[in-house]
Amino acid sequence: MRRAGVLVTLATLALTACIPHVDHPAGYGNPPRRPYRDPPPRRDDPPRPRDDSPREDTPRDDRQPQDIPGRDMGEVTTLPAPRPAWEARPVSADAKTIPDTTYVVRPGDTLSRVVDRSGASLEAIARANDLESPYSIQAGQRLQIPGGRYHQVRRGETGIAIARAYGVEWSRIVAANALVEPYVLRADQRIQIPGEPSGGTASASERAQAFTLDIDDILTGGEPALASNQAPARPIATPRRVLPSNAVVTAPARLASGGFLWPVDGKVVKRFGHGASGERNDGIKIAVPVSTPIHAAADGVVAYVGDGIAALGGLVIIKHGGGWTSVYGHASKLLVQRGQSVKRGQTIALSGDTGFADRPELHFELRKGRTPVDPTSQLPRT
Repeated sequence: MRRAGVLVTLATLALTACIPHVDHPAGYGNPPRRPYRDPPPRRDDPPRPRDDSPREDTPRDDRQPQDIPGRDMGEVTTLPAPRPAWEARPVSADAKTIPDTTYVVRPGDTLSRVVDRSGASLEAIARANDLESPYSIQAGQRLQIPGGRYHQVRRGETGIAIARAYGVEWSRIVAANALVEPYVLRADQRIQIPGEPSGGTASASERAQAFTLDIDDILTGGEPALASNQAPARPIATPRRVLPSNAVVTAPARLASGGFLWPVDGKVVKRFGHGASGERNDGIKIAVPVSTPIHAAADGVVAYVGDGIAALGGLVIIKHGGGWTSVYGHASKLLVQRGQSVKRGQTIALSGDTGFADRPELHFELRKGRTPVDPTSQLPRT
């Protein structure tokens, strides 16, 4: 018996050495402690071939585990929809680099004309010269033109796609350009790209693969640039109508009365903030059975639906107005579309254990602007 125990121990150690380690973004919890499984297929991937060979863990009724009703195999089910705008509209990294210069205003010049002649952004010139809207300038005035790399935005480009094209975190571009809510870019707008050019050592695909998407990126860089005089899209009433990826979705004007409600009824198994191990959780984790209906915490417009953030699996993001946003992760089935208007308490998804969930659970966040807020401070106590 002792020899058999030693053999089992050695086999266990050998198996443990083969299990891969998965890095994951901060704020979204731990990698799963259950056995490793293949990542969920993309919607445009061909179906996986089914392996019908006998297995030791096959149930007595000869069904495979994925055939058992209610069993969540980690795949995310979504409604048919176009790819996100940052995937549908790639960006060419063709920024122009200009030096620090001084420009003497000519008769008839406007600040827009100075922008065209200098190659810098209107906002950068205004900040450098303490100009305020409507940016009046006079002939003979000397304007400081801040040097740097400036990208001219084309219609439909997103901040995420721009950041991927240059291999720069979108949050750095937001800070360098002092961008503010609602973070919607304009066609022909110039934005400064921080950092030095890479010298062409990395390909466009390599730069894109090095870019890790997070909630803040989607909230501040997920909407496509508007053309001149183009209005944002009106919210859709049902998921049967699908907005194109180049339609701009904006938040309601204000947060509806009534505040927020709990998205599910379950036990909070991980609280907001830093845990005992030092990791940060930007929301709370609520344990619920698989396929539990997930409800919108307040009236709003859906800003994102998909599985683009690996740690969170099936994900819905809703903008509520007044700077408030709610986030729902680890879902197994997504029931709404981007741009859809939803009501407080409406079912938007079904729960699961997708992404880096430790168990069947819901990852729930509330954000005010770009800052995560402890949801329990905003939810009813009963």
